[in-house]
Amino acid sequence: MKLRLGYVANALGLWDASPSKTLTFTRYSTLPKSERMDKLKLITAQNLQHTKRILYYNIAHEIELYRFSSSLVPLATHPEVMWDYITPFKREWAEIGDIIQHFKLRVSFHPNQFTLFTSPKEEVTLNAIKDMDYHFSMLKAMNALDTGLINLHVGGAYGDKNSSLNRFHRNLKKLPKEIKKQMTLENDDKTYNVPETLMTCEKENIPMVLDYHHYMANKGESDLTLYLPRIFQTWNNFNIVPKVHISSPKSDQAYRSHADFVSLDFVLPFLKMAKELNQDFDIMVEAKQKNLAMQKLVEEIASIRGVKRISGSSVEW
Repeated sequence: MKLRLGYVANALGLWDASPSKTLTFTRYSTLPKSERMDKLKLITAQNLQHTKRILYYNIAHEIELYRFSSSLVPLATHPEVMWDYITPFKREWAEIGDIIQHFKLRVSFHPNQFTLFTSPKEEVTLNAIKDMDYHFSMLKAMNALDTGLINLHVGGAYGDKNSSLNRFHRNLKKLPKEIKKQMTLENDDKTYNVPETLMTCEKENIPMVLDYHHYMANKGESDLTLYLPRIFQTWNNFNIVPKVHISSPKSDQAYRSHADFVSLDFVLPFLKMAKELNQDFDIMVEAKQKNLAMQKLVEEIASIRGVKRISGSSVEW
């Protein structure tokens, strides 16, 4: 079983490398109209430059798995701005894409919790489609559609899970098929558990990203050993290994919050369970200390008897 580990957005330790510099609409509105577009372009240029720096950091440390910040482009989907963020940066998007292709990196996006398809309000669905199109457009500009995925949660229950799930399937039909092809779904820590998310993925032929921390916070009566083979099977029609999310609780009192680092004791039962299936998969580490937490976890997993470290961010068990 081969495991590759990656992290989210920012490489800590790189000086001033945030790829998520932003501009609020309030601040944008106070700028003279002649300066607004220049400010948007300046911040986007910084975010793209920092993203390139982070990717080169990843390459130097043999990290093949990375999740882009969803905040690369400020106000990209704001109804009163809606600017062209692709054309002025064609060269920059292409450069990032060349890095991805040349070094065979696996990249993804994870839009925020407001991008959902279960809402009874049509404007929420339309905004979700707009946000998915934004993420899709960036992957397309980077020529990263072959492996780049956009991960979502199912959404809210609105007092009736069955009705909300039926609405999810109806609303998802409004999403262009080419964008849906880039989608994955993840179980969440409060509402849609592993069986419910898996059922939704199987019905829509969407790969499922298992979040182990969310499972532990919202497991109900479900036994993960019964579902893990089916979760991995949702990836069978896609030319890419399954992906899971790993994090651990900040504390017993703040169980759903992510800790700075990942507790090996917390995730080891899952890793041992997965080992029984002998299935290669990728692990996105969701911890406050980003790449530092990921690198620490790699070292700890590699210290387990029978595990061999094979690169800066991958092991064989």
